[in-house]
Amino acid sequence: MFARASKPVAAAIASGLSVGMASHHFSSPAVAHSDAEETVPGKLSAIRSSLDRIEKALGVKSEPTPFAGKSVDPSAPTPHGIDIVLGAQWGDEGKGKLVDILSQTYDVCARVAGGSNAGHTIVANGRKYKFHLVPSGILNEMATCIIGNGVVVHLPSFLEELKSLELAGVQWEGRIKVSDRAHLVFDFHQTVDGNQETKLGRNKIGTTKKGIGPAYASKISRNGLRVGDLGDMETFESRFRSLAEYHMAAFPGLKIDIEKELDYYRKIAPYVQSMTCDTIEFTNQAYDSGKKILVEGANATMLDIDFGTYPYVTSSNPSIGSVLTGLGVSPRKLNGIFGTVKAYCTRVGEGPFPTELVDEPGSTGEYLRSNGYEFGTTTGRARRCGWLDIPQMKFSSTINGFTSLNLTKLDVLTGLPEILIGTKYTYKGENLDTMPANLKIMTSPDFKVEYETMPGWTEDISTVTKFADLPPNAQKYVHRVQDLLGIPIRWIGVGPNRLDVVDRGPGWDLLEQAKQR
Repeated sequence: MFARASKPVAAAIASGLSVGMASHHFSSPAVAHSDAEETVPGKLSAIRSSLDRIEKALGVKSEPTPFAGKSVDPSAPTPHGIDIVLGAQWGDEGKGKLVDILSQTYDVCARVAGGSNAGHTIVANGRKYKFHLVPSGILNEMATCIIGNGVVVHLPSFLEELKSLELAGVQWEGRIKVSDRAHLVFDFHQTVDGNQETKLGRNKIGTTKKGIGPAYASKISRNGLRVGDLGDMETFESRFRSLAEYHMAAFPGLKIDIEKELDYYRKIAPYVQSMTCDTIEFTNQAYDSGKKILVEGANATMLDIDFGTYPYVTSSNPSIGSVLTGLGVSPRKLNGIFGTVKAYCTRVGEGPFPTELVDEPGSTGEYLRSNGYEFGTTTGRARRCGWLDIPQMKFSSTINGFTSLNLTKLDVLTGLPEILIGTKYTYKGENLDTMPANLKIMTSPDFKVEYETMPGWTEDISTVTKFADLPPNAQKYVHRVQDLLGIPIRWIGVGPNRLDVVDRGPGWDLLEQAKQR
């Protein structure tokens, strides 16, 4: 309830009437400089007190006026909150599999960062699906999938992916919405990306050459084009010419057939526009109406442009912050933050890898790559393999605030007599409390990783559905990882197929629901 001042009070205020105080303010000397008054509630309280004294002196009383704010419908749906699946290591952790299982009970699935450099593989009903731009939640026929404003979209790749899904029997029409604010990746971005990587030689970053970095560079330079620009072809053509000419001037030898490119975009513009919308409005309206929303993270925290092993990183923020900036939602709307981590560790491309194993025939590293089929979904490159890295995981959790973990590929460790866990970093004999930003430290001979050794197991776990049915040593491994990180491990991957997951969460029966669909 707020009070509406009576006419005498209003007149007194307007004329600067003083009642037992200086006429230029209403505060008494005792409270004029109090800490409480420095806050908005404090100032309002002081004003209210002053008004009360004026009313008392004049012998009048204000009339209460009901607060005319927005009414709340008690029958309105209660928002469930936005859940997020994030990569906790260097990517390829198996995020897509968890998203596929979870998405069966969600109404909206979204991508918020990166581009076609990301890759998720899902095995469902004996068929393998590979995703790069389209959220893997598209396999849920009831879900709407969003490509958020933080994603950079190479339309030829995107349309080809949609075509592949259609040929595989996935009905996606009407269920994909692309942000009108998402920036475009052009073919010349990919050419520049590849040329720059080649020129780096031995110092190469390990980019996928999908044009992601150059596209984000155009975005930051404010000369990029967005998906929504296709709705105004006259402006699109003018800006495309400028962007193409800029790149040809900046990169001698780069040739762009501008007219051919423009002809392509003229042809696809109406089709793309039919999928384009303001995804910020769509997402927030879905939240307000009580829809369940799931964000499918791409890449991983250790590839984050700010938090990763720079410069051996991607060009976006595949950590928790990208959900806010790449989808346009408030942090108040976030709920579960699910970190996905392999039971061991892998990395594609260049850059430091503290727990990396030697890659030789018959070695443990080769065993992990062979058993885990560790080859990139996007590039086909062999992944580097190593032991689980606890300091790295703690760093990742500090940034993202994981509420629970999805431990994948536990089955790949089957058959190893011993399993090591990296538990501590030291540099020149001193403990390191976090991941160092200086890469020279991690590549120095004075940088060491301390390990714990756990006993292995030989039993096949690919058909296990309950945690209690895992071999005792497998259970011990999971418990030890959980204890070291201080984060509950909710899901455990025990095989390559879609439903080869042990769910330890109370009251959850997602696998059964997925089987019924």
